[in-house]
Amino acid sequence: MSRNQAVLEAIDQHRIKLRGAAQLRGELTVPGDKSISHRSVIFNAIASGEAFITNFLPGEDCLSSIECMRAMGVEIELDDTARTVRVKGKSIRGLTESAEVLNAGNSGTTTRLLTGLLSGQNFYSVITGDSSLRSRPMGRVINPMRQMGAQIWGRKGDTLAPLSIKGTTLKGINYSLPVASAQLKSAILLAALYAEGETHLSGLIDSRDHTERMLKAMGAPLLVSAEELVMKGPATELIAQNVSVPGDISSAAFWLVAASVHPDADLTLKNVGVNPTRTGIIDVLGEMGANITLINEREVAGEPVADIRVVSAELRGTSVSGNLIPRLVDEIPALAVAAILARSNTCISDAAELRVKETDRIATICSELGQLGAILEAHPDGMTIQAGAKLRGATVQSHGDHRMAMSLAIAGLLLPEGEELEIADYRCADVSYPGFWSDLEKIIII
Repeated sequence: MSRNQAVLEAIDQHRIKLRGAAQLRGELTVPGDKSISHRSVIFNAIASGEAFITNFLPGEDCLSSIECMRAMGVEIELDDTARTVRVKGKSIRGLTESAEVLNAGNSGTTTRLLTGLLSGQNFYSVITGDSSLRSRPMGRVINPMRQMGAQIWGRKGDTLAPLSIKGTTLKGINYSLPVASAQLKSAILLAALYAEGETHLSGLIDSRDHTERMLKAMGAPLLVSAEELVMKGPATELIAQNVSVPGDISSAAFWLVAASVHPDADLTLKNVGVNPTRTGIIDVLGEMGANITLINEREVAGEPVADIRVVSAELRGTSVSGNLIPRLVDEIPALAVAAILARSNTCISDAAELRVKETDRIATICSELGQLGAILEAHPDGMTIQAGAKLRGATVQSHGDHRMAMSLAIAGLLLPEGEELEIADYRCADVSYPGFWSDLEKIIII
């Protein structure tokens, strides 16, 4: 048994066992940003020309986007070893009807973005996914699509997948976003590419802005301001763009938390995207007293990028709510691990969106961290996390949620000597972070 296997040990193909690590040291390059990887494939598929995507995330969700676009006639070559993709665009009106049902797997991004895209096509489509995806809300996307003239039907009163979409001529609308959702915003902007007249989006538009950046770089008739987004449709052409995908801040978040709360840690994360609509986790950890430094800040293909160094610190609790939530909603499972080991309590609110992720993350965070000895109180839109948990070993469940599996693993690194953590269904981490467990081994010193 190697040094690292003494801390991290696969029991079988479904279960893994962890023990506490004495030190965390090293450099990691986290996988490419999931949000940008999805968009680089979907947007270049409807552009004119050929695009090369480097540092693409070959996780299961992004592969679902590739397979759906291939099913509609797009030529896409993937080298998952080198994490490069070549997309030969079909032009904005060049997609063809799939002979099969489009399968988005577990990917809400694929489903919601394609709902917008398919609404403006001249053919019929059906899109579905796994049991988790089929339980997640789609009405928030269907409602504005129907206002634009789309013909969409789904289960449970047109609120759940599978979705049946008969593409048609769309019209521009004025729409105030009721939730800060980048997936909803992106779906409407994709539909607006095909709509007659202007589409104005206002309201809660301050979610991650990768769609706006990429569409503008491709020549979309999109105007962006702090108050609204305006798409002047219909667009006549998008120009294919090579994309160098930065490291995913959502994947980096696990290491940011691990090194912040571990008593003896010093990690450097290379080439991480630090788009200000995504860096809420850095801001909140900074407020809690984390020792995080951005190094070699630069811009790559329109996206801000930096190396990040994080060393051990003593954290205090905080309150997280309001405009911060859209900037770190995917990182809250990891943030909860930091909060249970802080010196004062943490309160998270305005995060009801967590109820409709891959799992009900509010419930699963509270139940699974509770197994480890933490005390968390669930609220309809968040949770209160008591500080100073005395961690103990346990057997916990990921519930098939990739972010829960990785957050629980980080907690396992902090166990006292003699305690063990067993995580069931640990391989679901591959959805967003292929190689997570090997990266974990790289930084462990016992």
